[in-house]
Amino acid sequence: MTQRQPIKPSGPRRVYCVAKRYITQNLLRITVSGEELLGFPDGYHGAHIKLFFANRESGTLELPVRDKTGKIKWPDNKPITRAYTVRAYRSHSNELDIDFVVHGESSPASGWAVNAKVGSEIGVAGPGGPDPLLAKADWHILAGDLTAVPAISALVEGFESHVTAKVFIELDSLEDKHFISAPSGVEIHWFERKKGDSTQLAKAIANTAIPNNATSMSAFIAGENSAVLACRKQLIQDFGLSKKQLYAIPYWRRGQDEETYHEQRHVIMDEVY
Repeated sequence: MTQRQPIKPSGPRRVYCVAKRYITQNLLRITVSGEELLGFPDGYHGAHIKLFFANRESGTLELPVRDKTGKIKWPDNKPITRAYTVRAYRSHSNELDIDFVVHGESSPASGWAVNAKVGSEIGVAGPGGPDPLLAKADWHILAGDLTAVPAISALVEGFESHVTAKVFIELDSLEDKHFISAPSGVEIHWFERKKGDSTQLAKAIANTAIPNNATSMSAFIAGENSAVLACRKQLIQDFGLSKKQLYAIPYWRRGQDEETYHEQRHVIMDEVY
């Protein structure tokens, strides 16, 4: 596991696409780099980052800056922001991998990723979010949909060889199933989502038995709103997990557009945590 470096406060960094490849038909990896990315801290794979995209009206990207007091100052030409995940950062080559779920070109993030070419620019701030994302324990459960796969993959790939865990990943199409490097004690289960059923992940968790030799447990859950809340309820009621043992955050909500839910998500996070 890469040794973590302390996070030093900084303003958003302007970065540029240097590589692009589809991991699956609906999961697209963009690798970014640039002079301003130098000094991005090592060891935060799976952590939250904030991405900044060009203002819709002007079509240009102007980033906020941090003043002498540390306060962020936003430009009038305000960029669009979205929360994403550090899939990987390689300090030796100064490259940051960000995985995007592809869902058309109308949304700022997916649209940028689909149309990105070498040299296309965005802003990146962070990393941040809960630390650690997955509390230390003898045994772990990780669950989510395709939007959670970048974080789940980063966490699993960072596990030490002795770690044991069960991973449940729900997909709209099993064509998005792909290899995730994991220790031998980690079981990864992929299944296709049944239309109209937001409880499949929670049911999979409910049918999971804690190993006899496990004295502690923690969980990471992310993805669609209803599914995440169902999993959270299951883990608290049936497994007795506390807030310190459980990360369960919704990334999106079925039937609601990205703009509307972007605001509601923060309200839900405040209520839950």
